Amino acid sequence: MIKGIGVSGGIGIGTAVVIKQQAASYEEHAADPAAEKNRFHQALEQFCEQTEKLAEEMAQSAGEKEGEILRGHILMVKDPFMQSQIEEQIDAGSSAEAAVDFACTLFIQMFESSGDELTIQRAADVRDIRQRLFELLTNSGSSALSALPMGTVLVAEDLTPSMTAQMDKAAIAGIVTQNGGRTSHSAILARALRIPAVLQVENAAGRIQNGDKIALDGSSGEVWINPNSEQLAELEEKKKSYEALTAELRTLVGKPTQTADGKQAELCANMGTPSDLPAVLENDCEGIGLFRTEFLFMDRDKAPTLEEQFEVYKKVVTALEGKPVIIRTLDVGGDKDIPYLGMKQEENPFLGFRAVRYCLKNQALFHDQLKALVMAAAFGDLRIMVPLVTTVTEVREVKAMIASIQAECQEEGISFGKTIPLGVMIETPAACMIADLLAKETDFFSIGTNDLTQYVMAADRGNQEAAYLYSTYDPAVLRSIERIISSAHTSKIPVGMCGEAAADPLLTPLLLAYGLDEFSVSAPSVLPTRRTIARWNMPEAGQVAEHVRSLSTAEEIQTYLESVQK
Repeated sequence: MIKGIGVSGGIGIGTAVVIKQQAASYEEHAADPAAEKNRFHQALEQFCEQTEKLAEEMAQSAGEKEGEILRGHILMVKDPFMQSQIEEQIDAGSSAEAAVDFACTLFIQMFESSGDELTIQRAADVRDIRQRLFELLTNSGSSALSALPMGTVLVAEDLTPSMTAQMDKAAIAGIVTQNGGRTSHSAILARALRIPAVLQVENAAGRIQNGDKIALDGSSGEVWINPNSEQLAELEEKKKSYEALTAELRTLVGKPTQTADGKQAELCANMGTPSDLPAVLENDCEGIGLFRTEFLFMDRDKAPTLEEQFEVYKKVVTALEGKPVIIRTLDVGGDKDIPYLGMKQEENPFLGFRAVRYCLKNQALFHDQLKALVMAAAFGDLRIMVPLVTTVTEVREVKAMIASIQAECQEEGISFGKTIPLGVMIETPAACMIADLLAKETDFFSIGTNDLTQYVMAADRGNQEAAYLYSTYDPAVLRSIERIISSAHTSKIPVGMCGEAAADPLLTPLLLAYGLDEFSVSAPSVLPTRRTIARWNMPEAGQVAEHVRSLSTAEEIQTYLESVQK
């Protein structure tokens, strides 16, 4: 068994077809620049026509957003800077092929040196463009991916968007590649087409031979080359179970999130970057319960501009088409080190100068983020959430800044959200103890169980020696959660949960009994969580909660919850 990263769930079993792209062969120089430019523009026209056709086919088979990935190639190849680079090289005596190679390599190096994963993955798109332009210029044709035998496991150095669009989807049992990442367009397309895929398998195209029997797990990232009969039987059973579960979960798309006796809950998704959007939308979430903004500030040498932030927030809010989007303000510090922010080394950074504390002391930075959020709120149901709150004063200061920014937008004639719900993360013992006071100052709560658990239990979640204490099943943590929800409801504000506990099926009956209004989970957990909620009715959940209150340890509670799990 060899290992990569699983990017598209499911078990794939089939026969390997190894695709190895040959390096293009061409003359470096040409004597007639006018003729070379003509060749290039003819190839460009063909490229755009072919790509538009592929985009239409992809939109039909996978979805409109997936088709837009390929249309993005047309925009990229028509970029004035790219075209000027190509034509300048031709004028200097290069052949059309050499000029295309030069310009594309320039873009690839720019993307790969960015340090940002999303941008780095775009280099694969440029390689795709380069390869297809080479094929058109040299009349070399491409691999016949539309005529693969049924049960093919496609093995390649990289699977480009155009290759994905051309292949016969019904024939593909799985995909294994050496390159690519979770945010690569090939990964996004594999998920959209529901083809199991494992990427970043070292030397996949060298270790796997044409005709090898291949099995892969697109969730765990495991790949078996010529598995034995016992392994194969086990994987076939796993495949049947996975397919049955997937079919059951797909029946829940478009259905309300409710218990067996009709008690409704809101089921939202957590997002780390805009690249999560396709999965979020595909899994039928009812909103975004947590959109982390740290990615905007990381892997760069200066803070993002107000305009950059606004465009990202607007994109997400617009994509959700009126559904609520809760965006968390910058949660920097602790385990998130951003060098250019100049944060000092601290003996205990998790209890130090971080999150809202840092933002309120760095008002210019915070002003830009809040203004971008206030402006984006004009385009949908955007809600602002403040992390690591421990005092009412912090909330009042943020509210004052938002009011000031709204007045600023009014004076400048800028569109902005007039009424923006403001909520807080309840993730500290202080916030838990003054939840009744915070509820009077805010529009909603969201419980961050990951930090709440470590702070309530005084157990650093990264410390292996203290790991035995870090359990959301502990009575201290569960009592904190129940208290927070009760305080919110007393003040008639909703309360959600965006920590990992929201997706834990063992805790579902407790959270329902406590009255949690909104579950916010990772995109792949949306439908499984809807399924779990639908299996409980409120009297049963209440009985579970009542019995848990009589138990004294995390171990007792976990054992009991496992015994009643549905």
